[in-house]
Amino acid sequence: MATNDDRNQTQPDGAQKDPDQWVTGDESMTGAQASYLHTLATEAGEEVDDDLTKAEASKKIDELQERTGRGRDH
Repeated sequence: MATNDDRNQTQPDGAQKDPDQWVTGDESMTGAQASYLHTLATEAGEEVDDDLTKAEASKKIDELQERTGRGRDH
């Protein structure tokens, strides 16, 4: 079993694991993801599916942040 120290050595500080590699990525998106995703979708003028997985929601959030300019450091 990997310890926290082992996991920290494989992921550089600030690095994010690809959502496709998430152990829980196929679970339903969280309430926080759904809320933020709907906010971004409204700003982008599009609709999003309510039954996305955590991984799908994360990717869609990234896409909509790029399109709307939200979530980026200025």
